[in-house]
Amino acid sequence: MAGATPRGRAVRRGPGELESEILATLWATDRALTPAEIQACLRGGLAYNTVHTILRRLHDKGLVLRDAGGRRGAYRPVKNAAQLTAEAMHRALARGPDPIAALQHFVTGLTSAEEAALRALLDEGGA
Repeated sequence: MAGATPRGRAVRRGPGELESEILATLWATDRALTPAEIQACLRGGLAYNTVHTILRRLHDKGLVLRDAGGRRGAYRPVKNAAQLTAEAMHRALARGPDPIAALQHFVTGLTSAEEAALRALLDEGGA
């Protein structure tokens, strides 16, 4: 059973891990999902109230919206995964004392495919 030890005890998730799992579930569909639908997708033995609480936190952070299109209590993400990742990268660069050095270290850790994609994006002017 996912989310449990062999003895049936719940596995404690790391900080933000449950939020990430719920966002990933929402990104995997093109429609808003209810807490019950998300709970069923996660298959981790989570209580409905836990899923609903995490959705409220994500809503308070501006990461999900409650669907106003008829399905009461359904949620959808505000941004896709790539947009959130890019924002996190920008925040990380802004926090550091030397963003250029951080970028240099980042680039040296890229795979050859990631490096080729980055070069192509830069050649296109970032479009």
